[in-house]
Amino acid sequence: MNIAVYPGSFDPITLGHLNIIRRSAALFDTLYVCVMKNSDKKPLFSTDERVRFIERAAVRYKNVKVESSEELLVKYMQSRSAKIIIKGLRAVTDFDKEFQIALINRKLDNTIETLFIPSSEKYTYISSSAVKEMARYGDDLKTFVPHEIIGDVIYKIESEGLMFK
Repeated sequence: MNIAVYPGSFDPITLGHLNIIRRSAALFDTLYVCVMKNSDKKPLFSTDERVRFIERAAVRYKNVKVESSEELLVKYMQSRSAKIIIKGLRAVTDFDKEFQIALINRKLDNTIETLFIPSSEKYTYISSSAVKEMARYGDDLKTFVPHEIIGDVIYKIESEGLMFK
């Protein structure tokens, strides 16, 4: 069985993430989309919220399983018998960081490979940080996040008192 893992913080999932999920799901028997902890980021959405958002947005992809993990990615992959890490790249700056992480992961387990998938050009400018910022200003999010979660994103920004007046 051909198993891959697409890890990320997904805070929240964007149309760019969903595009990588769609393209990766077509390549593998099973694709785990795993909400991971990133010590460099303070997420707006809880892990459970992010998992639910991805489940709702990716429901049409029957070979996609959505989970979360706080363990090291390599350990998570070993527990799922996965050999491929999927990483979406928006720009060269993404590659610099992700390439270093890929080398570390390969050092930890030399049976694991990283597959870099370039973002579709229409999503290269989208990031979760930009989505949250636009939501704070009350901008229309329909070309940035899956329609299934737009209301959730807006509600969270409003309920946390993060909306700019």
